[in-house]
Amino acid sequence: MEKAIPFPTTSADSESEESRHALRRAVTMRAHLRDRGTTRFEIDVIDLSVTGFRAQTSFTLWPGTTVWLTLPGLAALEAVVAWRDKTRYGCAFSKPLHPAVFDHIVALSNR
Repeated sequence: MEKAIPFPTTSADSESEESRHALRRAVTMRAHLRDRGTTRFEIDVIDLSVTGFRAQTSFTLWPGTTVWLTLPGLAALEAVVAWRDKTRYGCAFSKPLHPAVFDHIVALSNR
């Protein structure tokens, strides 16, 4: 059985682990991210929930920026950068993922 993990609490992430409502899963997958008016770039998605994801990239993004996450085989998902800690980012989906889509993405990451 997979273990749910919370985001670590950082100075950039004011929400505590106890206040999270969505189950998080550790994933390891390459994806693409883009913001308005830029070319897309690669990121490493490191955990996921139906309401958002945590990623790592050397590109600079700022909290409040709208971005589109493209995972293998799926349409782009709109999200907003919620926090930044050096090269790690927490993003909140504009619309929560359907549980079946969430399960599909987690299954893809385990391949």
